[in-house]
Amino acid sequence: MALLQTNKDLISTGMKEFNVLLNQQVFPDPPVPEEAMVTMVDDWVNFYINYYRQQVVGEQQEQDRVLQELQQELNTLSSPFLAKYRAFLQSL
Repeated sequence: MALLQTNKDLISTGMKEFNVLLNQQVFPDPPVPEEAMVTMVDDWVNFYINYYRQQVVGEQQEQDRVLQELQQELNTLSSPFLAKYRAFLQSL
């Protein structure tokens, strides 16, 4: 049970840190294409997954499940950011 809580804490921490990263972003001038921003966000998600991969505990199956959950949560957090960026591009 302690392993599960440790992993839940890692997911929570990763989500908080990723949200801070997204909130700190200033849209570039000149703007980059939407596809490029999607690629950057995917790279950020992969960076976080690789960083937290080293900290996840438990058996391999548990680690894989936790990393998959973290990836889903980060992708969910990035959706509003990408929608906001899309709206920004459309306003230009």
